[in-house]
Amino acid sequence: MSEEQAVERIEDRLEEALYDFKNATELTRPDKASKLMGQIDLVLDSETGCEVIYSKIAEISKAGIFNDTPWSEPDKLVPTLVNGTLKSGHPNSTIELLSELRLLACANGDLTIPSIKDEDALNYLHEVLVYNLEFVFNDPVEETRTVMSEHELKKTHALFNFVTERISLDGIKNKLADELSLICEQRPVVTEKQRKIIALIREKLVLDEYQASDRKLIRFQSCVYRPTEGTAHKTIDQYRRYLQSLTKPELYAESQDMAHSMSLFGLVSSYHAVLLLFLIENEYDTIMPAALGVNPAGEAEWYEYKTFITQLIKNTIHPYNAQCIYGLSKMLESGVLSREAVRSGLSNISTIKIHNKVENRILKSTNNPHPDVSALKYLMGALFRILGQPLGVGQGNNPTCQSARGISMWSQHAPAKLINMVLTVATHNDITFRFEGKEITASMVGKGLVDKLDHNLDAVSVVLVPLLDKIYNQMMVLASGRGEDPHKWVNPGLYGQWIQVGFASAYDYLTNAIVDFKGFTRVFYATCHPDFNGGHRLIYPNPVGIFITSSKGDMLGFHAVSLLRVGSGPNGEMRAYFLNPNNEGRQDWGQGIKPSVYGNGEQRGESSLPFYQFAARIYAFHYNTLEAKQRLYDVPERDIMQVEQLAKNSWGKSYTWLETKKQW
Repeated sequence: MSEEQAVERIEDRLEEALYDFKNATELTRPDKASKLMGQIDLVLDSETGCEVIYSKIAEISKAGIFNDTPWSEPDKLVPTLVNGTLKSGHPNSTIELLSELRLLACANGDLTIPSIKDEDALNYLHEVLVYNLEFVFNDPVEETRTVMSEHELKKTHALFNFVTERISLDGIKNKLADELSLICEQRPVVTEKQRKIIALIREKLVLDEYQASDRKLIRFQSCVYRPTEGTAHKTIDQYRRYLQSLTKPELYAESQDMAHSMSLFGLVSSYHAVLLLFLIENEYDTIMPAALGVNPAGEAEWYEYKTFITQLIKNTIHPYNAQCIYGLSKMLESGVLSREAVRSGLSNISTIKIHNKVENRILKSTNNPHPDVSALKYLMGALFRILGQPLGVGQGNNPTCQSARGISMWSQHAPAKLINMVLTVATHNDITFRFEGKEITASMVGKGLVDKLDHNLDAVSVVLVPLLDKIYNQMMVLASGRGEDPHKWVNPGLYGQWIQVGFASAYDYLTNAIVDFKGFTRVFYATCHPDFNGGHRLIYPNPVGIFITSSKGDMLGFHAVSLLRVGSGPNGEMRAYFLNPNNEGRQDWGQGIKPSVYGNGEQRGESSLPFYQFAARIYAFHYNTLEAKQRLYDVPERDIMQVEQLAKNSWGKSYTWLETKKQW
């Protein structure tokens, strides 16, 4: 069926349902309204469907679909309520989206509503967009992913995309700048969201450098499109010729400017790749550290392994695979290349032939793959980013927080192991783990948690996650039925034996209840809080299970994070700093518990909470049993009670609480 035929079919079905609704009696009207809304729900999940509904919005509105509903008076609608309505599902979500189309028609002069002016309709839409940027850029927060179906997410994104294409966005400049700052401060490995926002700004907004509100957006744009004065109004080829005309001091200054642009927001321009390759081709070795933007440690690493790094750059970096330059810079600064096993692994992987199914996953994850950049180059580039930015790993719209957490852990503490896993899977599309003396091979076990992989991931993740997910799920099956949380055995089996032997869980599998929560919290404080654990710092990330709660504090589900460190924040309050694999900064867990991603002492990629708030959301963690016994009763009772009250009044409402004492 051609696209034109598909559109005609959509229009015919909608027209039929609308005709029946308009001609319904009082008795049949509710049923006909339900069928019309059902038809609208089906067609809203595409650009074409939105266009069809929009063309008939005046007729649908006049027919009375909004009568006797909360949407009957558009001048009284509240934009802050839209998000919750969309998450409630059909039919509320459908009529909400229909309401947005009605106001879009009003704002654009295609529909007249006596009670609301055109500019008021536009202002309302601006506010709705500001409160729903997760739908505009198809990047739902954890709560949203938990409560909304794939169809609901798809239709909501399609509608918001349709709206943003058809109105001026001048009214949300400040919010877009805040959103970009929020994302870039975390330095995520995948930068497509930032780039989409910047591209939207470039396409839809006229910016004035004399306006303070516009200057920040101009800086974001410059990092991608004009990182230096030398790149202004030049194509890639013109810039390459321009570099040939520069003296060595001028090249050094250009390199410094380019690196400074990259360091501002962690975004790399295609021009940066041209510069690096030019410097290598012309043997400007002494300028390379400036072009890479590395600190003294990174500069020393460059000179130590100059020949090896030069070959890596030649084999990997390309104007259309440039973002990995930031990862390479951070690799040099961390010293990971000083490990012989890492260098050997990268050398080995640079020569492999990728399995055709793995290659398809890599190219599918790449936004507009370039014909001159192979899947292997994209994979190598992703490895640079993962190894250089281990806290920037994300799970995308997938229920795979365990796998993302693992990739981050291995990158930090077992980088050669990670590289070897990538090499194995990239070559064979398979992998084997050892669990309790038995081998688990991904191709020999059943499905994992992922039904349909969201490919909005880095190339390393799309290579590994589908198989890690199956391995993890099989480990959970084998460890189930023991009367305790299977993660007690699965975490060290999946991540490595450096996971602590002790395991504390607040949830009792036999009674389906919360048992001895006071004791559980006491162990957490005694082993992780510096005031009670002898001032010891965490050596390895601690895999922690948390309860995900809504903005009202209600229980939504479970999530895997890594507790990275505990320390004083800027105001002296003790905070827990953790890796959240859904790495976004707009979470609200209720009771005033809102994880921050910058401004409270976080390193790039970390989230943080006051320690007691973090403690009030966890249900499982690993610990050193010998150390815990020494300090259990040093923790004040008031601290324990504070955590317990927060827990009981939120997720705890979903469980029975038992005071039975456990042996910790």
